[in-house]
Amino acid sequence: MKTLILTLLVLFSISLSAQKVIEVYGEYTYHFSENVSLEQARETVLEKAKTAILAEQFGTTVSQWNSTVVKNENGTSDITFLSLGGSEVKGEWLEDIKIVYSNPYYEQGMSVLSVSVRGKAREITSAGIDFSAMVLNNVESKYETDTFHNGEDIFLSFRSPVDGYLAVYLVDDEQTAFCILPYEKSSTGKVPIKANKDYLFFSKNHADPAEKSIVDGYVMTCKKSVEHNLLYIIFSPNEFTKANDAAGGEILPRKLSFENFQKWLTKNKTRDKDMKEERKSLTIKHK
Repeated sequence: MKTLILTLLVLFSISLSAQKVIEVYGEYTYHFSENVSLEQARETVLEKAKTAILAEQFGTTVSQWNSTVVKNENGTSDITFLSLGGSEVKGEWLEDIKIVYSNPYYEQGMSVLSVSVRGKAREITSAGIDFSAMVLNNVESKYETDTFHNGEDIFLSFRSPVDGYLAVYLVDDEQTAFCILPYEKSSTGKVPIKANKDYLFFSKNHADPAEKSIVDGYVMTCKKSVEHNLLYIIFSPNEFTKANDAAGGEILPRKLSFENFQKWLTKNKTRDKDMKEERKSLTIKHK
C-alpha cells in the first residue's frame, strides 16, 4: 500500500464560540488489492485523506510508554522490556463540502484510487470523552462485529464515564440517514445516559422496565449481494435533540437525507465542543 498527499490549502476561517473552524482541501491516493471492493476502497481513501489533512493542518500527538520488568527465579534473572506508542491527530472533521473520486486504474499488480476532498475542520483542544460503543449481532455475544448477513439482528452496547445524551443514526448506501436512537416512540428526542452504566440498545429484554414499551428492534437487510452502511454514534454531556426527520414508513425508522443529517451534525458539533462522534463501517451480505 502506498499513499501520497498532494496538496493542502487552508482557504478561510471563522471564529465561533471560541472555536476556530477552517475550510481545508487535500488529495490522497490509495493502492489496494483485488479482494477489496470499490465501495470499501472509496470509504478507506476518504478516511485516510481526512486524517492526513487534519494531521497536516493541526499536527499529531505522539505518546510513548515504557516499562521494564525484572523476574528472578532460582537465581536466574529474566528482564522484559515493554514499549507502547501511538499517535492521534489534533483536529476534527466537521463537514464535507465536496468529494471527487478518480476513476480507478491498475498499476504494478494493485488497483489505484484517488480522491480530492474539501471540508470544514477545527483543532481539538481537549481530550474528549472516552465512551465505549460496540456493535453486536447477538445479545449473548461479548464480541463486536462489522459484518452482518441479511436478516440478522443488530444491537449496540454503550458505556460512558459521564452523564450525557446519545443519538445513533444509520446511513445506507443510498445516502439516507435513519434515526435508530432515540426510539420511534420517544417523545423527548434524546436518550439520557447515566455514567458508568452498561446499556444494550435494541433489546426489550435488556431495557429498563419503564422503557420496554418504546424499544425498537432492528434487522439488517440488503437488496444487493453486498451493501455498506455507516453507523454514527453521537454523544455529548450537554443536552441536544435529534435531527428534524420524517416518518420512514411502516417498518422503517424515521429518516432524513444524508445532506440534512450532516448539516444537523455539523451545527451541533460546531456549537458543542464536547460532542463526540464515532463512526462504524458495517457490511451486510446475503447468506
